[in-house]
Amino acid sequence: MDDNLEAQIERLRKLPALRLQARYRELFGHESRSGNRQFLFRRIAWRLQALAEGDLTERARKRALEIANDADLKVQPSKSFLKRHRSGPQRDSRLPAPGTVLCRTFQGKRLEVKVLADGFEYEGKRYQSLSGIASKVAGTRWNGFAFFRIGENAK
Repeated sequence: MDDNLEAQIERLRKLPALRLQARYRELFGHESRSGNRQFLFRRIAWRLQALAEGDLTERARKRALEIANDADLKVQPSKSFLKRHRSGPQRDSRLPAPGTVLCRTFQGKRLEVKVLADGFEYEGKRYQSLSGIASKVAGTRWNGFAFFRIGENAK
């Protein structure tokens, strides 16, 4: 790599993202879909090197396309796929198994909450959330996980 190209790349390192986006537009002829500084820097530096020292050979390009066509490009399934294959509402993984009794002493009173498959039971009443129980007991809003100290011992 010649000194002029190295100097150009070093100047790129100091540019803010907006200036990198403008330089990207100059080199590639279209807007970047990303505003990430590191991504823009790397793409522009690659393009400058390719222009100065030559691009990939046609054979290398064809091979890269073959590899890309064989690859599974999606790493995660789409949201619509997940919605179609989800069976009912998902249970929060932080909650203990149904049937577990959560105990807590608050202001001298012992609280016992039974975890159900679809909610919670406290003093014979059903609740949708631990936060609802905690707020009722404390008289102010509480995060149910924090109030019942769920997950504290798992750390």
